Amino acid sequence: MTLIVSGMLFDLDGVLADSTASVFRAWTTWANRVGLEPAELLPKVHGRRAIDTIRAVRPQIDAQAELDYLIGLETTDNHDVVAIPGARELLANLPADVWAVVTSGIRAVATARLLAAGLPVPRIMISAESVERGKPDPEGYLLGARELGLSAEQCIVVEDAPAGAAAARRSGMRLLALTTTHDAAELQPADILVPDLSHVAISVIERTGEWSPAAGRLEIRSLA
Repeated sequence: MTLIVSGMLFDLDGVLADSTASVFRAWTTWANRVGLEPAELLPKVHGRRAIDTIRAVRPQIDAQAELDYLIGLETTDNHDVVAIPGARELLANLPADVWAVVTSGIRAVATARLLAAGLPVPRIMISAESVERGKPDPEGYLLGARELGLSAEQCIVVEDAPAGAAAARRSGMRLLALTTTHDAAELQPADILVPDLSHVAISVIERTGEWSPAAGRLEIRSLA
């Protein structure tokens, strides 16, 4: 399967960085703090803004105060965060102005995880603070496309979570889904479905003249 696009919008956790252990520790600590069973809470947090999860499971408490507590945990406990296979090589080959990160996480947490994984911090990052409505709403991905100077039809989203995959589809963008954290059935329909980024080849199609995201083209090919 081969696709031609002008821009790429990456989710972070489970797509570029493996922060599973850090997320587990932070949310387990928080669940115990507010009297929730961690095993029941953890499946609900992936791919969603933390503030939305807090409001859903503990609507009676001060959500902003609890979010600040979580941010303190997640920005300081990233010693075992690593890059997803293929992520470092893929980003190294992409022009800086054709990709962005669209994450449900807070910017400070996202930046800490990128740095811990040895990955570049993008020129454009759409984080939880950037939007009024988190995934599965498409607001974040549509904003990311606008920041790149592209239409939805020119972009592809790279996701690993059902909420993010739904946001990508609702935005009208194509979807490259990774089965790093969820089964394939939970991510369908996807244009390309692979285990991780080591199973994807991306080439910049040669053009004459100065590069611009709207004029440039990326060829994305599945190796799975």
